[in-house]
Amino acid sequence: MRLDFLVIAPHPDDAELGAGGMLARAKAEGLSTGVLDLSRGELSSKGTPEIRQREAARAAEILRLDYRGNLGLPDGGLEACSAQITALADKLRELKPKILLAPLEHDRHPDHLAASRLSHAAVYLAGLSKAGIEGNPHKTSSLLYYPGNYPATPNLLVDISDYIETWEAALRAYASQFEGQAASETVGPKGLEARRAQRRYWGNFHGVDYAEALVSPVPLLTTPWS
Repeated sequence: MRLDFLVIAPHPDDAELGAGGMLARAKAEGLSTGVLDLSRGELSSKGTPEIRQREAARAAEILRLDYRGNLGLPDGGLEACSAQITALADKLRELKPKILLAPLEHDRHPDHLAASRLSHAAVYLAGLSKAGIEGNPHKTSSLLYYPGNYPATPNLLVDISDYIETWEAALRAYASQFEGQAASETVGPKGLEARRAQRRYWGNFHGVDYAEALVSPVPLLTTPWS
């Protein structure tokens, strides 16, 4: 398999929360898209791994993903250790993503922080010809980071105005996390309303209705007239 656009998520629903609009837009524009969940979210106080797996499958249908997988790493135990880096690097060689999105390291959740570091290390390992892992070396063209639970200052905004309803529908597929009392416990008193308002705020910088944010680890090469 060769994916154009892959999002790494510490737990089921993190990819949709951070980059669901971009996934919907990329697919609509003809790119092959995927999500790789690192864990099953088994430590969550709401739902069960089985329920969240079904919800993830439903969200994948809504986003029309070409691939949805789960690495089965321990929820609450993600770390940039050799075994986990190798497991992710193996999967990157299998999926061969051109563009990879990972969680921004600046986050209150230890798994998000670890997933960011894990993704960085795995991208590097997957590209080494002498890494001693299965498959041919694969070098991802772009590694970008999406914000999670902490405010972030993005240096890249993506217009998702035409896909905001798809973004919300994909998140509402996770009823165990975002419906009723679960919503206020998961993403604050205003639940998805606050996340939608955040996208409205980012869109306002460029006169569009909604945008999602990314952070590039290196300056982006462009011109002021492009």
